[in-house]
Amino acid sequence: MTTHNHYTAPTQFVEANGIRFAYRRFGKTGGVPIVMNIHFRGTMDHWDPVITDGLAERREVILFDNAGVGASSGEVPATFPDTARDAIAFIKALGIGKADVLGYSIGGKIAQEIAVQAPDLVRKLVLVGTGPRGADTAASKSAEIFSATYDPPEHLWIAAHFSPSAAGRAVGLGYLERKHRRGDRSPEVSETSAATQYQAIIKSNEKVDGVLDYLSEIHHPALVVHGHNDLIIPTINGFTLQQHLPNAQLIIYPDSSHASFYQYPELFLAHDSLFLDA
Repeated sequence: MTTHNHYTAPTQFVEANGIRFAYRRFGKTGGVPIVMNIHFRGTMDHWDPVITDGLAERREVILFDNAGVGASSGEVPATFPDTARDAIAFIKALGIGKADVLGYSIGGKIAQEIAVQAPDLVRKLVLVGTGPRGADTAASKSAEIFSATYDPPEHLWIAAHFSPSAAGRAVGLGYLERKHRRGDRSPEVSETSAATQYQAIIKSNEKVDGVLDYLSEIHHPALVVHGHNDLIIPTINGFTLQQHLPNAQLIIYPDSSHASFYQYPELFLAHDSLFLDA
C-alpha cells in the first residue's frame, strides 16, 4: 500500500506518442491497477476523492490527463479512437501489461475504444454514465446544462452530475468541497480543447448502419453503471451497452443522474469490488 491518497499523490510525467502525460498513482500495489478515464471538460482533479480513495483501498489507482487536457501536453484528438490510442500509449509507457479500465461519460466511450484497439491490455471494464457509438441522445439535457450560467460557475458540475432533488444537490455540494481540497490542481480544460472534445462527441454519436457491431468484439467482463435519469447520456444507453456487450451486467441507481456513483459511493464501491475481485 502506498502512503499517498487522492490529495497527496505527487503529479508525475511520462513521455509517449510525443506527449508528456501528467498522472498520479496511489493505492494498494501488487495487483492489476485500475486506470481512470475522465468526463468531458474533466481533468484528474475532477474525480470524487471518495471514489478514488475508496478504490485505492483494494488496488492501485492511476489518474491521468490525456493529450491536450489539464497538465498534459499535446492536442485533444478529434475522435475517441484517437484519444484511446493516446491512452494506450500512456498505459504502456508506465510498463503496465494488464489493467482494469474505468471510464466515466466520454471516458467510458474511450474505455470501449481502448478495449477494441488493445484487448490484451484490458482485464475488465467499468463503464459509468456512458453509451456506445451512435448513442441515443434524444432526451439529453447536455446542451442546456453546459450552456447555462451558474453562480458560482462551479455549480455547473452539480447540474451536470447530480439528480436535481434535494438529496442530489446536497451530495453535489459535498463533492465540490472535496474536489477543491487539493492545492496543486491540473489546469482547467481550455475552450479550444473542450470544443475538440465536443467534435469527438458528435462524431461518436453519428448514426450509421452497423454502428453497434463493434460491441460484439468486446468480450471483456463489463460492469455498466447508470443513474435512473441520466440527464447527460440518457439511461437507455446503459441498457444498449448491456444488451450488446457479450459479457456485461448493468446496475441502475435510484434518484441519480449522470454521476450515479458519486451519489451512491459506498454502494458503488461495494459493487465494483464484487465485480473486479471476482
